This record gives sequence, structure tokens and C-alpha cells, in this order.
Amino acid sequence: MTRTEPTFDELVAAHQQRVLRTAYRLLGRIEDAQDAAQEVFLRLMKNRHRIEGDAQAWLYRVTVNVCNDHYRRRPMVMELDGNFADAAPDAERILVVEQRKRLLMEGIQTLPKGERAAVVLRDIEGLSTREVAAILNVEEVTIRSQISMARVKLAKYVRGRR
Repeated sequence: MTRTEPTFDELVAAHQQRVLRTAYRLLGRIEDAQDAAQEVFLRLMKNRHRIEGDAQAWLYRVTVNVCNDHYRRRPMVMELDGNFADAAPDAERILVVEQRKRLLMEGIQTLPKGERAAVVLRDIEGLSTREVAAILNVEEVTIRSQISMARVKLAKYVRGRR
């Protein structure tokens, strides 16, 4: 007897880190991302029998939707995590890289939800424009436009914060 459909536990194990990482990048706080990821997997458990096609695409779509809902309900506060007490020779370079990442994450939080989702999925998660368009249920040209506008806004945000 061969089993073709993965169990719920297998789906969670296979996608948990990706969902959590994407939620964190969309929301900016680990606690919020953990709450969102939990909601995503609750929805997966309830709706697993209705998922047709690519489970990964469904999980991204639900993650974006849950994060959008979460984003509307709570004011966003970026985490300033990181331990910079290390006095290693590369500590200054590491500090600069971490500051840039934090600044970029802060900038992402200022974007409208469509642009924020498009940038996170395309530029950070590395999905293709076609995949992002399918996940967000919009045309590819819309994704390209949103990413272009978001990049301009992010560059302006970063320049203004230096």
C-alpha cells in the first residue's frame, strides 16, 4: 500500500520554518509571526481536504492573508534583536550588516500590504513572479509593478534613515 498524500504532521514539519520566516518578514515581530504561523497551520488542519494542487502555494497564500489580518489588528513594533557584545574583528562589519537588515525590515513594514507581500515572496523568499502572482491571485504585471514601486519606496526609506 502506497501513501501519496502527506500527513498533517509531515506538512507541518516540511513547511513550518518557511511559514514562520515569511510571517516574520511580513509582520516584523517574532511573537506576531509565531501567532500567525499557528493560525496558518490551524487553517491547514481545518481545510487540508480542500487543498488542490501545490500545498506550498496554498500555505504562502494563507500566510499572507493571515499576516494581513494580523497587521490590521495590531500596531507594528519592529524587534531590535541581536547581540553585539562580541568583540570579534568582524564585529563592526556584522553590526553594519545587521543594522542594514533591520532598516530594510523596518522599511518593508511601511509598504502597503500588496507591495509588502510581493517583495517578501519574490525578493526575500525567492519565488518567481508567476508563483507570487498565483499565490496573491493577481496578474504577473501587477506583481512586477508592485515590486518596482516597493523597491523605489524602500530605497527612499533607507536613504532617509541613514
